[in-house]
Amino acid sequence: MSRVAKNPVVVPSGVEVVLAAGEVSIKGPLGTLKQALSGDVSVVREGDSLLCKAQNDSTQADAMSGTIRALLANMVQGVSKGFERKLNLVGVGYRAQAAGDTLNLTLGFSHPVAYKMPAGIKVETPTQTEIVLKGVDKQRVGQVAAEIRAFREPEPYKGKGVRYSDEVVILKETKKK
Repeated sequence: MSRVAKNPVVVPSGVEVVLAAGEVSIKGPLGTLKQALSGDVSVVREGDSLLCKAQNDSTQADAMSGTIRALLANMVQGVSKGFERKLNLVGVGYRAQAAGDTLNLTLGFSHPVAYKMPAGIKVETPTQTEIVLKGVDKQRVGQVAAEIRAFREPEPYKGKGVRYSDEVVILKETKKK
């Protein structure tokens, strides 16, 4: 059995779990998430925790049991606490401004970049050079952060661009004569 799948997923109070055929639905104060289950994995509720078990002894079933357990743990955390990703803009004249569900970016191009937020993701700009993304779904928050970063990735000589707040950019030395 997968080492990850051995740990139970603790369901806090205020979070409701519905186990249906081939699907798990988790509802909490921040929203609802659904996850389709693989035929190789069964999810069992015991008290205030969820257990993922492989249906057979195959390597595929073992791997999927750990994956489903991790997805369920992220879903429980998402509907109870939520997920947050911070981005920083580094560079002269690089600015961000949130207007409703649109993020307006000035990144040194000849045109401004307007990024429309997908459903379920909220954006805030505490300062002109900081972007905070919040949402219930960990994967969606991370994907939106990656798409915003891809508009202008940090370059290796001056470090200018959009970077994650915890990202370390290693600068290269310039060419010497």
